[in-house]
Amino acid sequence: MKVDKDGAKIIFNDGKEFVTNVITDNMGDKSIDITKLRKDTGYITYDPGYVNTGSCLSSICYIDGEKGILNYRGYSIEDLINKCDFVEVAHLLVKGYLPNMEERSKYQELLNKHSLLHVNMKNFIRSYPANAHPMGILSAMVASLSAFYPEMEDKDPEENIDLTVTRLLSKMRTIAAFTYRQMNGYDFVDPQYSLSYCANFLNMMFYTSVNNYHPNPIHVKALNELLILHADHEQNCSTSAVRLVGSSEANLYASVAAGCCALWGSKHGGANQAVMDLLNRMIQENISPKEIIKMTKDKDNNFRLPGFGHRVYKTYDPRAKVAKKITKEIIDTTGKTDQLLDTALELEELATHDQFFIERNLYPNVDFYTGISFHAMNIPSSMFTVLFAMGRLPGWIAHYLEWRHDPYQKLGRPRQVYTGEEHKIVVPLNER
Repeated sequence: MKVDKDGAKIIFNDGKEFVTNVITDNMGDKSIDITKLRKDTGYITYDPGYVNTGSCLSSICYIDGEKGILNYRGYSIEDLINKCDFVEVAHLLVKGYLPNMEERSKYQELLNKHSLLHVNMKNFIRSYPANAHPMGILSAMVASLSAFYPEMEDKDPEENIDLTVTRLLSKMRTIAAFTYRQMNGYDFVDPQYSLSYCANFLNMMFYTSVNNYHPNPIHVKALNELLILHADHEQNCSTSAVRLVGSSEANLYASVAAGCCALWGSKHGGANQAVMDLLNRMIQENISPKEIIKMTKDKDNNFRLPGFGHRVYKTYDPRAKVAKKITKEIIDTTGKTDQLLDTALELEELATHDQFFIERNLYPNVDFYTGISFHAMNIPSSMFTVLFAMGRLPGWIAHYLEWRHDPYQKLGRPRQVYTGEEHKIVVPLNER
């Protein structure tokens, strides 16, 4: 990072001037330092959705939206997908480096060791109605972990941070699987020592005493890759929520629970479910991809095509390319065609060659194919956001830990532009 002292000047109509630094990050991107703007001028910035606002210095993730680049701690997403599993990538994000063979083995062992849930937590999950949304259960249970495992409240929580992180990474996977079992009225299946992180999750979801279930290696590989795709994505809505709550010095469990709640929304983690809803509707109602394209382009129609376009990417989302490949690999193993995938491929082909979409940078994003992948693995759409949260968890943890070591440690507190009335007088109750 390079700081150009007095690299920018803002001149206001009232004659005030604001001279400040320009920061050039390690990838050459520039930002204007406005930390003293209000103090020196009385002005604040107005930036709905924080589209142009950098809230922190971070070394965890890098995105180039114009070139379609996504890196975790300097490694490209494509390279990580090809050479690592999810446990290795979680280690990379949380600890800052890729583990060697011995470190990887120890990390896997720790995750297995701490994967069981307290029996009272199991009873807690069983008390939810069968129709409760899995994200509601997940967020509540993650927050509840601080009651069952309160080591973060100790006098020196720094000594316990590794234990807390490992517990959360492992137990959230178990909670996620148990929410599915509760939804279907099945008994819980505890994690098995002999199974890997992702194989354990699938086994906890689908094993019963009468089906002789064994995790499909293709599905285990696909789940590893899908979780890696979701592991981090800069200062998105849920990650910002984690950092914002963490800035109050709330514990890790509470901060991650906030991330789960933010991810729950249809504009964030629920987007792949919206894609699946559309594809199923197209098939059931015999709506052609051409008609969907026409509806999207109709300015008098409120329809918006889910799975296309992104706040950051102005080209094809690099995660979508990988997700598309994963989806094809899963379906190819069945030896059958898949109407959902065929419909999605035709829709993409039309959209990516249509000038309307090209001019507006509307390309497939990660949500366009991940739902089809999960569906092909027999995972219901109500669980899609839960799996997104499982994948994003290492990133949330990494950002929480990064904030803990931030020299500024500022409590998150955005300003506002007030639009209410200036002054009103209260009329006594008997005169209203």
